[in-house]
Amino acid sequence: MDTEAQPTERDRSSRPAVSDESSQETSDTAGPEGRSRFSLVSRVADWLPGGRISLTLLVCLVFLLLLNTFVVQPFQIPSGSMENGLRIGDRVLVNKLAYRFGAEPRRGDVVVFDGTGYFGNADYIKRVVGVGGDHVVCCDKEGRIEVNGRSVDESTFLHPGDSPSTVPFTVVVPDGTLFVLGDHRSDSSDSRDHLGSPGGGMIPVSDVIGRADWIVWPTAHWTRLQRPGAYARVPAADGAHG
Repeated sequence: MDTEAQPTERDRSSRPAVSDESSQETSDTAGPEGRSRFSLVSRVADWLPGGRISLTLLVCLVFLLLLNTFVVQPFQIPSGSMENGLRIGDRVLVNKLAYRFGAEPRRGDVVVFDGTGYFGNADYIKRVVGVGGDHVVCCDKEGRIEVNGRSVDESTFLHPGDSPSTVPFTVVVPDGTLFVLGDHRSDSSDSRDHLGSPGGGMIPVSDVIGRADWIVWPTAHWTRLQRPGAYARVPAADGAHG
């Protein structure tokens, strides 16, 4: 028989005491703890001018700052050096985690980097043409850039009417650095213009801020920036395919 369903008279007389004790425990433990959390928020909100609205805005601001510092960051395109893909005034989202966990920039990636000491005291956006160990040459018999002996057809992203380069060069990219070019070659100051400068026009991978993954403004130009297939068949410097 279920003794709880049919309690004795003594059981009935003792139950309120247990119930009162349980209620007391609840009010003495969980209740104050829950109230303390809400009261803390209330105290902070009361302390701020504007109350809960200001607190909400402050939390959102902190979140955006953390997002901007560690995850993604917007950049505005200041020049026509990456046309037609990236136009003056476009805003791109830069993935700051793209190269944080062992991944390295790859040929064809559009990267934003700090040019201090190499290009100038500013951030720049260019396309990676050569990575560490690559032999980059301009140009082959058909006027195309050549990487590790393989000619690269850049026609899908090169600015219409531009040649791959009017400046002949042959360089070997040191390990840990990148050889970068703008897509609008006739309107781009890039690795070609700094071959005689300290660093030889190469950008240290450590100075790369991130990879440009999205054009987010203007909305009519919204698109994901894909790595072109032109570099897919370029062999790595050691002869393996990259």
